Amino acid sequence: MGKIIVSMYVTLDGVIEEPSWTAPYWNEEVANFQHTLLFASDSLLLGRTTYEEFAEAWPKMQDEEGFAERMNSLPKFVASQTLEKSEWNATFLKGNLSEEVQKLKQNDHTMLVYGSARLVQMLLEHDLIDELHMMVFPLVLGEGKRLFKLGQSQKQFSLGASKATTTGIVISSYIAEKV
Repeated sequence: MGKIIVSMYVTLDGVIEEPSWTAPYWNEEVANFQHTLLFASDSLLLGRTTYEEFAEAWPKMQDEEGFAERMNSLPKFVASQTLEKSEWNATFLKGNLSEEVQKLKQNDHTMLVYGSARLVQMLLEHDLIDELHMMVFPLVLGEGKRLFKLGQSQKQFSLGASKATTTGIVISSYIAEKV
């Protein structure tokens, strides 16, 4: 059975939107963590908005570590009822999303989710997340989109690992406890 791994940037007050606020805290520790996640993945699973933002930015990027090349070359599965034309190596999931993702999990590969709040909320609701990696930044924004919506049903995770970076980011990795 495949795995779904979520990697999320979040502020102390739970904001995940427009993560340009992460830049002052970015360092080699965070880069190495993200590099490890990406290179251990077989595909990306993205929401429509994140896909569109990434498809606009990533094809123009280059780096010596191969991160951009890996990001651009991985197959992408995108939750979208409206997108038709794949411009960035994507397959659009148009049917019942939880069923489509469950079918993808039947393949023995790892899917990595970046951003994509509504997609993550749906994955969480249907117990499809296997690992949740939260990078909590030492910052309070006061407003913005939150990852967890009010009324979210209870889900259990166990702590796999936790580490603080020298810039104050706490990277915590949680493993889903399947009931």
